Formats: sequence, structure tokens, C-alpha cells
Amino acid sequence: MADASLIEDLVAGRWRDPGTGRPVHIATRSIVIERTLDGGEADLVRALKLGPRIAVIGDRNTFDALGRRVEQALAQSAVPHAVVLDPAHADVATADALEARVAADDALIAVGSGTINDLCKYVAHRTDRPYAVFATAPSMNGYLTASASLARDGFKASLPARPPVGAFFDLEVLAAAPARLIRAGIGDSICRTTAQTDWLLVHYLRDAPYSDTPYLLQIEDEPFLLRRTAAIAGGDLEGVRALTRLLVLAGLGMGIVGGSEPASMGEHLISHYVDMMASPHTGSLHGEQVGVATLTASRLQNAILRAPRPPAVRPTRLDETGIRARYGARLGDRCLAELRAKALDARMAERINARLTEIWPALTSRLQGIMLPTARLEEAMAAAGAPTRGPDLGLERGFYQGAVRHAREIRRRYTILDLAGDAELLNDFATEEG
Repeated sequence: MADASLIEDLVAGRWRDPGTGRPVHIATRSIVIERTLDGGEADLVRALKLGPRIAVIGDRNTFDALGRRVEQALAQSAVPHAVVLDPAHADVATADALEARVAADDALIAVGSGTINDLCKYVAHRTDRPYAVFATAPSMNGYLTASASLARDGFKASLPARPPVGAFFDLEVLAAAPARLIRAGIGDSICRTTAQTDWLLVHYLRDAPYSDTPYLLQIEDEPFLLRRTAAIAGGDLEGVRALTRLLVLAGLGMGIVGGSEPASMGEHLISHYVDMMASPHTGSLHGEQVGVATLTASRLQNAILRAPRPPAVRPTRLDETGIRARYGARLGDRCLAELRAKALDARMAERINARLTEIWPALTSRLQGIMLPTARLEEAMAAAGAPTRGPDLGLERGFYQGAVRHAREIRRRYTILDLAGDAELLNDFATEEG
């Protein structure tokens, strides 16, 4: 693993971007990852100077795991206000209700992981208040990001949010989380390879901004994680520490570049499609879905980017009738707007084909240098006991194949799914998935 001082240097503003030589500044003032934080919660929060009235927000499970302990600790020097969300849905309607319940509080403390954290950071952003988080599971990489993944009118969106001023990780609590949540964190970590490949690909093909910086933060921890997934899923403390560090560093990387591209590309579109379109939803977790979708994206990237010749793209086909039938009129119009924003016309297709022909050997050499073999990823996921295929998520094979075919329609972000679709390779590939 990387030296523990890396996170300390980032918080203190001492870490310099190797590409620019300039110091990197992050919004979070305190990040603490320790074997136990029991008895130290009040001091951690007091140092943040959040004010006397503090809402402590969780759901029934996270309050049992840690929330009650945090609430009792804060009573030494503040006026904690316990807010238990039952149920906690990752949608704007739940955020609206939470905002009303904490209207009189000076600050928010999230005690939980994905949904709880997203709701709190979104409400903190909307109401211009600080928030901190006590993690209860190493299940996702969004603890320190400036976005929240919430549904609005049935459409899963990445909404502006506020990073926490403090983020606290009690490893004994995290290691005691259900193994399924830990596996989900592994799934949300392994997407580094597919996200970086997609992001660098669109940089070469469509001149999108790109930075190596987020990946330099993770370069020493990822190999350790891939070797230890079985122990991590079993609650091994040092393994959970490595997973937690990697999730934290991935989140910080997104914050540094001001977007989610470093850790959210084609594989995340498939996960978002599942969340939007599975009816009823099978209850699969975000990280479980991302892990499965990462293996899919990796297979697609390897199939295309290890070929001796580049694919030939054509102008993007906009199946307006099919999209409206798939999503309904309102969501269909929104998906069409997203797809049109990145669609290739004849001139753009010609330009990309010319560029692919010109740079193909250099491009594939560079991309293969950051890609990991699909077999290595699948082996790590299987060792952890994590899902590796669509049916493992409780999804029908045909539905997952549809997710692979159509996930590109829900975001304007260009990924390997778009390159394959515009080259008319995606339908045949999807037939083999699921």
C-alpha cells in the first residue's frame, strides 16, 4: 500500500500534482482512517466547528451500527438531533423531506454509506450548510465527491453536491459491515481500469479534457486490493484499510478534476440503466452492479482495442420511436437530448475514422498500458464471492443484454459503448453478455 502520509498531505495541501508541479487543494479538512474511533467522535466533530445544533442522519441499520454512538458522543458538547430515515431512498423526493426535517440545524452528519451520504451532501449543498460523514461500510467511492447520484422523476442523475468537511472511517465498524457491502466496495473500485480507458479514449477521439492525476493517487493501492479480495470480503482489517483508502482516493481524484469521469464511464452507465429500468428492482447494490458492468466493459474494450485494425464508425443512429417506447415519452425525450449531445454526424464520423486510422497503433499501445486483463478482474471478484454476470444480480439475461445495448442512451458521456454502437459492433457483443 502507499504511504499513509499521502492522504495527510492531500488534506494539508502539501501534495503536488506531478503533471503540473502545483499543490492540490481539496475541500475536505479532516480525513481519519483508524482501527477504532470509539470515544473520539466528539473531538473529531468539535475540531470542524460545525455549530451547536447538529443533525445526525442515518437509517435503521446505520444507526444501530454507529449512529447512536455518534449521537451520544456529540451530546457532550452539542445538541444532536437524530434523524432516522425509514426507508432511505436515493431520490430527490427523499432529499426534499430530509431538508424539511433538518431546517433548524446548523450542520449535518451523515452516518452511513451511499444513499445516506448522497442525501446529506445534496441537502448540504442546497442549503449552504457544512456536513461531515461517519462511514458505516466500505461500499462505494462517493464519500468525498462533489456530486450525488439521485433519481429525479425516475431519471438517475448526477447532481451538484457538497463534499464533506470531515470524513471518518472506523475500520472495526467497516469490517463488521455485511460482506455484501464490502464486496460492493470492491466492485466500485475495480472500475478504475475501464473508466480510465474510456476517459483517455474520448480524449484522443473527441479532444475531451483528461488528467492522469486521479490515477496516480491509486497506483500503489490497487494491486494490493486485487491480491487480497477474499480476505477483504472476510473482514480482514488491513485489507479493509486498503479498500477504504482506495475508495477515498478515488473520490478525491474526482474532486480534484471537478467531475466523475475518472471513476464513472461506460460501466456506470450500465449500472444506472439497471437502476432506472429494472422493474421491479432486484435489490442489487450499486457496487455489485458496477463490478459486473466493469467486467462487461473490460471485455468490450479488449475486443475492440486489441484488434489489429480500428473500427469504422458511422453517423449515430437515433431511434426516436424505440427510445420513447423504451423509456416513455418524458424520459424518452430526455434520453434523446442526452444522445443527441454526443451523436456523430457524417462529418464527425469521418473525422474520427481518420483519426483512428492515423493513431491506432499508438492509441492502442497507450490504452493497453492502463487496461487490466478481464480475467484478472474476474478472478478478483470471484475470490471475493461477488457477482460477475448479470444473472448473479437477479437480472434476466435478456434484460442485462438490453442494458448493455441501451445504456449509452441515458448520458451524453461518450464511452466504449458509444464507439461500439457507432461502429455497429454493440448489438452482437451484447448478445454474448448476461
